Amino acid sequence: MSTSQSKVLIDISTPYPFNRDGLKELEQNHWVSNQWPVVYFIQNGSRKIGYIGESANALARIKSHLANPEKSNNLNEISIIGSERFNKSATLDIESSLIQYVSAEGSFELQNGNYGLLNHQYYEKTHYQDIFKEIWAQLRQHKIVDRSLEEIANSQVFKYSPYKSLNEDQYLSVLEIMKGLTSGQSNKIFVQGGAGTGKTILATYLVKLLKSNVKFDDDTDVDNDTLEEVRYIKAFQQKYPTATIGLVVAMKSLRKTLKNVFSKIPGLSSTMVIKPTETFNLGRKYDLLIVDEAHRLRQYRNISWMGAFMAANEKLGLGEEGTELDWILANSHNQIFFYDANQSVRPSDIDEERFTELIKKPGTINLELHSQMRVMGGKDYIRFVEEVLDQKRLKQEKYAVKEYELLVFDRLQDMKDLLVVRESEYKLCRMIAGFAWPWVSKEKDKKHLMDIEIEGLQFQWNNVDEDWIHSPTASNEIGCVHTTMGYDLNYSGVIFGREIRYNPVTESIEIDPKHYYDKNGKNGINNPEKLKRYILNIYKNMMHRGIRGTFVYACDPALRKYLKQYIPAYQSTPKLKVLTISEARSNNRAVPLMDIYAAAGNFSENQQHEHLQWIELTEDLKDKEKYFVCKVEGESMNLKIPNGSYCLFKYYEGGTREGQIVLAESTDIQDKDFGSGYTVKQYQSTKKITEEGWQHESITLKPESSNSGYKAIELDSDTLLSLKVIGIFKKILE
Repeated sequence: MSTSQSKVLIDISTPYPFNRDGLKELEQNHWVSNQWPVVYFIQNGSRKIGYIGESANALARIKSHLANPEKSNNLNEISIIGSERFNKSATLDIESSLIQYVSAEGSFELQNGNYGLLNHQYYEKTHYQDIFKEIWAQLRQHKIVDRSLEEIANSQVFKYSPYKSLNEDQYLSVLEIMKGLTSGQSNKIFVQGGAGTGKTILATYLVKLLKSNVKFDDDTDVDNDTLEEVRYIKAFQQKYPTATIGLVVAMKSLRKTLKNVFSKIPGLSSTMVIKPTETFNLGRKYDLLIVDEAHRLRQYRNISWMGAFMAANEKLGLGEEGTELDWILANSHNQIFFYDANQSVRPSDIDEERFTELIKKPGTINLELHSQMRVMGGKDYIRFVEEVLDQKRLKQEKYAVKEYELLVFDRLQDMKDLLVVRESEYKLCRMIAGFAWPWVSKEKDKKHLMDIEIEGLQFQWNNVDEDWIHSPTASNEIGCVHTTMGYDLNYSGVIFGREIRYNPVTESIEIDPKHYYDKNGKNGINNPEKLKRYILNIYKNMMHRGIRGTFVYACDPALRKYLKQYIPAYQSTPKLKVLTISEARSNNRAVPLMDIYAAAGNFSENQQHEHLQWIELTEDLKDKEKYFVCKVEGESMNLKIPNGSYCLFKYYEGGTREGQIVLAESTDIQDKDFGSGYTVKQYQSTKKITEEGWQHESITLKPESSNSGYKAIELDSDTLLSLKVIGIFKKILE
C-alpha cells in the first residue's frame, strides 16, 4: 500500500486484482478489513474503462460487483481510497466528485449510471473538498488521470456533464418529473427557473438517467432516495422499452456544444441533440422530447429562413400561426420544457402568452428551480441585477459581496486590462456587448475590418458562432448575446452599447433604436416598451454569465453614473504594497521588485541590494527567495500581460519551460519592446532531423499580442548557447 502524507493522511492503494483470488488480498487492506467507509476505482487500464463506487462495507460490495458479468468480464484491477477522516457523507461526496471529474477528463469511459448523484451538505464539507484535491493529485501521480482539476472544470464536457451532482432543488424536481412521466399524470412538464438555476444541467442529467442501465448489483447498498429514482427509471423503461428521446436545442452554438458533450458520454449520442426541424426526421413520434431554453423557440416572425419554416408548418396543416412549439407537441408523446420568460431577447421568440396558456392548461405539471448554481453571488446578485436594470432598486447602497467581484469602469482600457489579469488566473474571461455596432466583418470581403471602436480601442465581433468562448481569438474579440447565452464564463466584461442610455431629466433608462443593429431583433416592433424589454433582457442575460465576477462599462456617461450608484467603481490606483528592505526582512510575504535587466544579473546578490524595493504578496510562498517581481512594459504580450503590469516570476533553476511565459536573455534577441538582449515571451521548442541525419533544435519566443506587428523571435541551434531563461512567469499582481 502506498501512502502520502499531506494535511490529512490519504491512502490510495496499489491496484489489487479484481477477481476472486484478489479478494484475499483485499481482505488485508486496512480500510476494508475494518469496514471503514472507502471510495474505490475499478478499472481496466488497457481498455480505459472503469467504475467508481463507495461503501462502508467494501468487501461485500466488491463481491457483488464480481457477480456482475459486465464488470467482472471487463474490469481487472481495483484501487482503494481511504482516510481516517472519511465518513459516509464524505465518501458519497468524493465518489460523486470523482465520477464528475473522471468522466469529463476523458481518460476513462465509466460504466456508472448517474442516478443518486445528490450534492450532500455535511459538517466540514469545505475541508473534504481540499481532501479531494489531494486525492486527485495522487491519481495524477499514479498516472491514472492526466489533466488538472482547473483545466477540467473549465471544459464544456464538465460544465454540461450528466454526471453533475444535483442540489436538493434539482433532485426533487427529477423525482417529480419521473413520477409524472411514469404515472400517466401528464405528458407535459414545465420546469421554470432563472439564469444559472441549472436548467441545462438538469436536461442532460434526465437524458442520461432515462438511458441508464439500472440492473443493480446490490440494492441494499443504495440509499432510499436513490432507490426511488431507480424505481422510476425502471417504470419508464418498462413503459417505453426502446425509448426514443431527443434533446431539442434551438440555439445553434449551444446545440453544437451539447452534441460534443453527448458524443463523449457512454450510452448517449450526438444524434440525440437536435434542432426543432429535426423533430420531423424520426418518421414517427418521439417518446419524449426534452426542450432546453424553450424561451428561444421561434415563431414565424423576423427569421431568415421563412420558406423552410412555412414548409414545416404545412406538414402539420398549419399556416403562419404555426410555431416550433407546435412541431414539438405534434412530434412527441411526452414533453419536458425548461423555460424562463426573462431570457426571451427577440421578437422571433414565441410570445410569453403562448407558453402561459400551455402552462395553465389543466394537467400540465409545473415545477420551479430556485437555487443559484452559476454565479457565486447567488440569488441576491441575480435579484440585484434585475432591480437595477428595471429601476426597482429601493436602496442606493453599493453591491458588496466578498464572494463576487462586481465593478463598473470609467475607461474600457482598464476593464480590458483587468480581464487579462483574471484570464491569467482563471481562464474563460470574455468581453460581451449589446448589438450596438454593425457587424461589418461578417461580410465576405471585409473580414479584416474592425466592427467596434470605443475610446480609440478597436475590436471585431466574435469570429465564430459556435463555442466562441473557447475559440483561440476570443480574448481579443467581443461576443454577442447569441453566442454566449447558455454558457458559463468565469468573468464577463459587459459593454452597454450606444443603444441604451440614461435620461437624467426623466430619471429613466431609455432605448435608441437607431443604434440597435439587430434587424431581426427590432423589425416589426412598434411598441418602444416591448423593444426596451428585449434589450434589457439581453443585458440581464449577459450580466448573469460570470461565475466569479462581472465587469461593466457603459458607453453613455449618464448611464455609467446611474450604475455607479449601485455598483462599486474600479479604482485604477496601484494596489501593490511596496516595502523597504528593512520592512521586508521581517515579512514572510516580501519578494524583491527588480527591473528586467537587474533580474538577469546575479540573482542572490541582487536580492541583498539596500536600494532594492520589495513587494508584499497577498499570500505566503514556499521558497519565496526564488521569486521576484518585474514591471513588464510593452504590447507584445498584451493578450496575456497588459502593458505596465507588475508580474511575479520564479527564478528558473531547470525543468520544463515548454509553453511557459519566460523572461529570457540572449545576445541574439532583438525585441521591439525591450530592445537588445532581453524579452518576455512564450517559450516553444521544436526538434527537426536534417537531411544529413543531424538533430536540429530551434526555440521560438512567441508574442501574444493584439498587434500583428509583433513577430516571433527564432533562435536556432547556432544561437541557443547564448539563451538564458531567467524566470518563469507565474501571475500578474494588482
